[in-house]
Amino acid sequence: MPEIVIAEFMDEAAVDQIRARHETLYDPQLVDRPDDLVAAVAGASALVVRNRTRVTAALLAAAPGLRCVGRLGVGLDNIELDACKARGVTVYPASGANDVAVAEYVVTTALVLLRRAYDATEDVIAGNWPRQQSIGREGQGKRLGLVGYGSIARQTAARARVFGFSIAAFDPFLPEGDAAWADAERHGLDDLLRNSDVVSLHVPLTDATRHMIGAQALSLMRADAILINSARGGVVDETALAEALREGRLGGAALDVFETEPLTAEAGRVFAGLANLILTPHIAGVTDESNVRVSRVTADNILRHLETRS
Repeated sequence: MPEIVIAEFMDEAAVDQIRARHETLYDPQLVDRPDDLVAAVAGASALVVRNRTRVTAALLAAAPGLRCVGRLGVGLDNIELDACKARGVTVYPASGANDVAVAEYVVTTALVLLRRAYDATEDVIAGNWPRQQSIGREGQGKRLGLVGYGSIARQTAARARVFGFSIAAFDPFLPEGDAAWADAERHGLDDLLRNSDVVSLHVPLTDATRHMIGAQALSLMRADAILINSARGGVVDETALAEALREGRLGGAALDVFETEPLTAEAGRVFAGLANLILTPHIAGVTDESNVRVSRVTADNILRHLETRS
């Protein structure tokens, strides 16, 4: 039986690093075969996952020798942390390793949605020359509102400032005297929504944040404002967002995360026909470079745990 099970895709160099020292099962499709996953972890000491593998109490019970879980990313809502703690299973997120990738995604999508010129390709090919409808806005002088002001949000702010955005943030867990506020206006959530040209979400999915951007929150936003969610599906009420876009009460949106993942054709129908909308498959934090960093950090974490802790 393998000592280490890797259930989703990982950089091959990091997999080789692990294989060289421990018996390893690497199967990026294992996440889609739950019965096989249960069988695979029966004798495992470590499990490596991304965001799709559900590390539940039942899965932990099937792996009585499990000592640690490596998360190829930072969100932990797919891992039952209390169940892990009860069994003495240490969870290692790859903190910081994909910050740059997400920050670049947010700033890029904000600029694309503001500018509105980049979906004209087919019209240009057809000879329609849609100049008037392709006139958009600049980032210079706009306010970027960040809901949550942790590491990724601060990396986003640093890049947005280069394009002339001013930065505002809402984070009730960051003390008022924290040095991070020196470069950002501190707002309550409602004021942030009312006064931002672009709102980007950087919060985990919890009972408190589920649907925190729903019909009421969306009603506070400017009619030409942009909403970006690269945090967690469920933070945004997707039906309410689609209605706001369809009725012209919001200027645009980008979603990289969804309540149902992978997004099914049925769940995706709510977005059908909407303009100025970018949908991506939970990929904001994954680039060639970040995949190497995340995989290396995760490999180091689980190897250190297995080899230095009793």
